[in-house]
Amino acid sequence: GPSNKYKINFLKKVLVLGGGFAGLEAAIFLRKEKIDVTLISNRDYFYIFPTSIWVPTSEVKFEDICVDLGALSKVHGFELIIDEVQEIITKEEKIVCAKSTYGYEYLVVAMGSGKMKHAGLENTLSICGEPTDSIKIKEKIDELIKIGSGKIAMGFGGNPKDASNVRGGPAFEVMFNVHNQLKKLGIRNKFELTFFAPMEKPGARMGPKALDMMDMFFERLDIKKRFGKKIIRFEKDGVVFEDESKLESDFTMFIPAGDGHSVIRNSDLPLNEAGFVHINDYCEVMHNFDETPERYNVFAIGDSAALEGPDWRAKQGHVAEVMARNVAFNIKAMEKGSTKRKGYQKHINILCVMDSGDGAAFVYRNDKGGKMIPMPFVGHLLKKGWGWYCKNSKLGKIPRIPGM
Repeated sequence: GPSNKYKINFLKKVLVLGGGFAGLEAAIFLRKEKIDVTLISNRDYFYIFPTSIWVPTSEVKFEDICVDLGALSKVHGFELIIDEVQEIITKEEKIVCAKSTYGYEYLVVAMGSGKMKHAGLENTLSICGEPTDSIKIKEKIDELIKIGSGKIAMGFGGNPKDASNVRGGPAFEVMFNVHNQLKKLGIRNKFELTFFAPMEKPGARMGPKALDMMDMFFERLDIKKRFGKKIIRFEKDGVVFEDESKLESDFTMFIPAGDGHSVIRNSDLPLNEAGFVHINDYCEVMHNFDETPERYNVFAIGDSAALEGPDWRAKQGHVAEVMARNVAFNIKAMEKGSTKRKGYQKHINILCVMDSGDGAAFVYRNDKGGKMIPMPFVGHLLKKGWGWYCKNSKLGKIPRIPGM
């Protein structure tokens, strides 16, 4: 009943909010340090977002990229609670959820991000949104294949307040995979594919070489481009830009940039102007309460955190996992009274295998510059293999490769 709301349930030593790349990795590595952990997630599965790009083209089934969190909690020995976080009140060290209220000794915030709001967003679907949206995208594409022709538009948006949480890669990947699917079916010439983005040079953070190569890709695959115009709204049959020009489309896939999560925005956590949590290099949340804390006991990692670093920095799963492993190390150090800490900033890089359905390109960027290496068919198999590795290593069925 309602009385539950105010009775605080004291859980394990560390409470982790979120069951994505950051949260799950934090729980796994805290358990390796023999620290008791409770993980609260609003879904009962861990979703392997990077390989969800193949759900729309029916190359993998939705179930294949979900890993049961219950099974993961058994393998690693963390407590799992499926509940929806509603309020974070760090001043009172309590987390209010839909079913109950929880207390903690240490808190790790790993709830991901919200999405930028655009007019008419309901006329689009995103491959980076709700996991089940990938199935809806598949249904839309299947419908058009049945008809035998159509106009498909795919793109992504920006966040002027914080560029680190812009997800362009998956939009490119889904577009290339759909191109490949239509080609295999022998109907590619009956479709008009257009890629759109409000920035002049989408993908610029990957470095100039990568940009040139993307251009070549678009040219070679006959994918049209609409770049450099602000998106005003999405309609049922297309995208309207600031000069009122319209890109006609029978189906629009759009990935809005990340923005502060609504629960985090309404919390007492210190935030940057985009609504991400201010942290130091050790992922500790810098509190602005009057008294100086004896120790920091709140951490933020992954998409929830405000990433410091170069302009081209990008929030990715592997950076989230580095942050998570550091937090496990840092909490263990605090527990032992050691002053050793691990920081994330020196690990900032962009690393992705951008898949095209019939091959891939390896993209890497660090402070020394960027490179993009084409990997014909083998690249596609590599990314497939990584998906298998991700699932099975997390379930403890195969050993983990350090750092992966």
